[in-house]
Amino acid sequence: MASASSSETMTERRGIPAAQFVEDVETYLSQSGLDANSALSFLQERLQQYKFVEMKLLAQQRDLQAKIPDIEKCVNVVATLQTKKGTDEELIADFEVSEGIFSRARIEDNDSVCLWLGANVMLEYSSEEATTLLQKNLENAKASLEVLIADLQFLRDQVTITQVTIARLYNWEVHQRRLRQAATAAAPKD
Repeated sequence: MASASSSETMTERRGIPAAQFVEDVETYLSQSGLDANSALSFLQERLQQYKFVEMKLLAQQRDLQAKIPDIEKCVNVVATLQTKKGTDEELIADFEVSEGIFSRARIEDNDSVCLWLGANVMLEYSSEEATTLLQKNLENAKASLEVLIADLQFLRDQVTITQVTIARLYNWEVHQRRLRQAATAAAPKD
């Protein structure tokens, strides 16, 4: 969780604006030039923006979390092919042709591997190149996941700060309304 001083100094993280913690509602309203209702509307809108960004980041996180095991599986398959290379041991493998449809193949000694890159593109690589590429992709995916997790934590902090500010502003407005009602009720009637 980010400390109060770090969130005050940080104005944004990767395009996500930092929320301002409001210590004194009256000062905040006078500095922003907004009335309580306008400020509440602004904060509610900001909260909705945070929720939208959170949904997008969570989708990216799910995609990466699904992608990392696939890359690791590919690394293991290429490593298995490299260890079997040069031996007379026959390698029989079951592979997925389509979702839920598998086929069995006898893999002969081969120096190359075909990797599916996506967007209907498949390229042939040497085993060493494939291992290097897959390791790089795995490292990049793990690094991206770490950044996404940090972004999500920052975003959750901003959501919390915004929710607290909304509550403080709402409570201040209720208190001001009660004071006005009490002043009106106590005013002498002519």
